[in-house]
Amino acid sequence: MGLDVKLWGSVRPLADGKESVDIEAKTVGELLKKLVEAYPGFEPVAAEGIAVSINGVLYQNSHSQPIPGGSEVYLLPQLKGG
Repeated sequence: MGLDVKLWGSVRPLADGKESVDIEAKTVGELLKKLVEAYPGFEPVAAEGIAVSINGVLYQNSHSQPIPGGSEVYLLPQLKGG
């Protein structure tokens, strides 16, 4: 069994409207790669950047960040500020 990855807001339509997906991955980069393989619509978003929350800590552009088993994982649109 993989990670139960929760999809937030505008990223849901990219996975056929699902609230969460099950993906086996050990790092953020692997998670994004497998997500694009399963749902090609994620490719532009993954290329531009997507925010990943792991156990309440937000990561952006951190492809080598490990994801411990049993983690609470959320994907959110990339946060942009000014």
